Amino acid sequence: MSVNRTELIAAIAAKTDLKKTDADAFLAAFQEVLVESVSKGEAVKITGLMGVERVKRAARTGRNPRTGEEIQIPAGYGVKLTVGSALKKAVADN
Repeated sequence: MSVNRTELIAAIAAKTDLKKTDADAFLAAFQEVLVESVSKGEAVKITGLMGVERVKRAARTGRNPRTGEEIQIPAGYGVKLTVGSALKKAVADN
């Protein structure tokens, strides 16, 4: 089971006494700030919940899974998500 965006907005609205449109605006702004910050190389840390940062990946040799042919994978960037202590505890307790 997973929570989609609509369900998340409804849950945020219920817990904060906000209108769903305000909760949606909050979530959209949070997403925008997170994406902008990480794309600039800035780490975003929410204590207890998570940390998100951009990481550099070196160029490497890989294999095409269909043919087994070696391919060169160029250097690039990825995203590293670190789970915070409150989230770890919540998962471990259930």
